[in-house]
Amino acid sequence: WPWFLLLALASPVMVSLRMDFSVLLEPLGFVKVLEWVLAIFAFATCGGFQGETALLVSCKGVVNKTITAAFAYPFRLNTVVFSAPDPKGCGGTWTDVYLTGNFSSSAQFFVSLAALVFFYCITSLVIYIGCNHVYQQNKKFQLTDLAISALIAFLWLVSTFVWAKALADIKVSTGASIIPGIESCKAPGTTCHFLSVTSMGVLNVSVVFGLLNMILWAGNVWLVYKETSLHNQWNRISESP
Repeated sequence: WPWFLLLALASPVMVSLRMDFSVLLEPLGFVKVLEWVLAIFAFATCGGFQGETALLVSCKGVVNKTITAAFAYPFRLNTVVFSAPDPKGCGGTWTDVYLTGNFSSSAQFFVSLAALVFFYCITSLVIYIGCNHVYQQNKKFQLTDLAISALIAFLWLVSTFVWAKALADIKVSTGASIIPGIESCKAPGTTCHFLSVTSMGVLNVSVVFGLLNMILWAGNVWLVYKETSLHNQWNRISESP
C-alpha cells in the first residue's frame, strides 16, 4: 500500500517527467538504492531456505537407520514428519513423529515486509529520478515520504526481533533437544541419536540484513526530515533570539 499512496500523489505531475539520474549520487537517492538491495537480500536469505534434521534410529529389525525431516520457509514445523525407519514401523512400536512449533507468522511477516519495501523503493526511485523537481517543491511528497519511511523503520525493528526470536526457537525445535520428546524413541529396544541438522547460517544472515535495513531506514528518516519544512521551521525557531 505505501507505493500506491506515492503513486496517487505522483500521478498529477507525471506529465512533467524529467529524468535525472544524478539524484542517485545524492544521499536520498543513494540510500534508496541500498534499501532496495538490502530488501532483496533479506527476502532471499529467509524465504529461500530449505533444510533437514536427521536422527539415527535402531529398533526391532532395524540397525542405525537414518531418518530425516525436511523443513523450509515458512517453517510450519508441526506439519513436518520424520521418515519411518522401516515399512513395518519397528514392529509396530514406531508412530509418526512430527517436529514442534509453527513459526510461519514471524517468517512471513519478515519476508512480506521485505517484498513490500522492495516495491516501495522502486516506486520511490521512479519519483526521485523522474519528478525530483516536483518532489523538492511539494510538501505533500516530502511529508508522505517521511511518514512512510518512519513506519518502515519501525516495522523493520519489530519484524527483525520477532524473526530473530522465531529463529532461536526453530534451532531448538530441529536440534538435539527433540530426542527426549519423541515417544517412539522410548519404546523397549529402540534407541535414537541426533545425527545432524542443516546449517542455519543463512538465516542468521537474514537477521543481520533485517538490522541493517532498520538502521538504514532510520537514517533515511533523518535525510527526508532535513528536506521537509518541519526541519526548516525548527531551524528558524532555534535561531530566533
